[in-house]
Amino acid sequence: MRLISIVVPVYNEEDNIEVFYQEVCKYMSSLEYTFELIFVDDGSSDATPFILERLAQADGRVRGLIMARNYGHQLALTCGLDHANGDAVITMDGDMQHPPEMLPLLLSKWEDGFEVVQTIRVSTEGVSWFKTVTSGMFYKLINWMSKVRIQEGGSDFRLLDKAVVQSFRRFKERARFIRGMIGAIGYRQLLVEFTAPKRYAGTSKFSLKRMLHFALDGITAYSQLPLRFAFYIGLLFALISFGVTMHVVYIKIFTLEAVPGWATISASILLLGGLQLLGLGIIGEYVGRIFEEVKQRPLYLLREELKKDQEK
Repeated sequence: MRLISIVVPVYNEEDNIEVFYQEVCKYMSSLEYTFELIFVDDGSSDATPFILERLAQADGRVRGLIMARNYGHQLALTCGLDHANGDAVITMDGDMQHPPEMLPLLLSKWEDGFEVVQTIRVSTEGVSWFKTVTSGMFYKLINWMSKVRIQEGGSDFRLLDKAVVQSFRRFKERARFIRGMIGAIGYRQLLVEFTAPKRYAGTSKFSLKRMLHFALDGITAYSQLPLRFAFYIGLLFALISFGVTMHVVYIKIFTLEAVPGWATISASILLLGGLQLLGLGIIGEYVGRIFEEVKQRPLYLLREELKKDQEK
């Protein structure tokens, strides 16, 4: 009987875990698979680790990976994928917004021969208009800037065949945008739409700051266009500056007009200085990421692994 791994990153989800566990067991127990449920605790400060320990001791199918600190959602997903043993791996969130009732559908598409079954969120109940608009703008922007097509509405709720997981493990970059990585990895892929319900309990941990960092990771990981954009803007204003300089020389040599000058010079200096700082900022972002990569530090560290009958 084939093994299915279900990887669930969690962060301060003490009110959701047990309900999620029960729902997954209900839908998976009716299928002809064995399964392991891998919770990756991303440095929770609430009772999440204690609940995971209790579940792991009560059910041998449950494993808990306790990370040494909060590394972020993408590295928590990576940790789970690194430790999954299944013939297929399903990644999903533990707040019930990735419906467990879709598990049989994803597995049936896998049985049909698809090695990546990617869910597409068409809408989310109760989500703010701001998040909906900014999310749509982000996908349009990154698809315009990148050669890799990233499906709008894509989520981290997906099924991956074992061969895809093994290929994914060869990616070693620290700034992770897994949606782009899976899109670029190839294999036979299928899109499945769903409507995300409201969170069962608690609030989203994906703050505006985290959203901006996530978007920046995606853009810098899959596009060099910002660097080229800075170059083209610099070239354009260099040409404009050259034209203005020729105009000033002409006025000085061939006319007797008094040119006040200070306003023009001040405006030019401020404008060009701002553009230079913008260009340096874009370059600095890429250089900073190179700096992080070349240190070759571990992507994450585990404090503890919870499983049944574990010796303390």
